[in-house]
Amino acid sequence: MIVVNLDVMLAKRHMSLTQLSEAVGLTMANLSVLKTGKAKAVRFTTLDAICKALGCQPGDILEYREEDEHE
Repeated sequence: MIVVNLDVMLAKRHMSLTQLSEAVGLTMANLSVLKTGKAKAVRFTTLDAICKALGCQPGDILEYREEDEHE
């Protein structure tokens, strides 16, 4: 499964979701869906804007984890 670590990167950068929303031009609702891991897809342009605003790499935000067969 893909895990979104947007909240971790926001904390490391001492940035709020509101500040990121303003920096990348996305709504709070759209960023919240991504942050909570409920997004089914993410556009490369969105990922690019987030990485630029946070000064990070896509791999800092997205992580692959093996799914536990009991989940």
